[in-house]
Amino acid sequence: MNRSNRGFSRRKPKLQGRGKLENIATDGPHSDWLGMPDYYIHTLTVEGEEYKYLAGAGKLDVTVGDLVCFRYQEMGTEKRIDKRSLGIAIDPATLNL
Repeated sequence: MNRSNRGFSRRKPKLQGRGKLENIATDGPHSDWLGMPDYYIHTLTVEGEEYKYLAGAGKLDVTVGDLVCFRYQEMGTEKRIDKRSLGIAIDPATLNL
């Protein structure tokens, strides 16, 4: 067995979420230790489920009503969206060229 691929074979695949963004609640800025840049905790409600997204900016590129897609991990009781994976989903049926 190739030693460089050992970690990938044991790691659980990331979960994917997709749906209409219903609400955004922002908390912050937070700073855990001296010298750490400030970060914001955004709580997103997508299709009735709550997800947490940590970002350096207080404002997100998505707005309420957008169809969003993302990868996330379950950490205890909360679901945390991976950094740089939140985006607007494009539905080909509604795309006007």
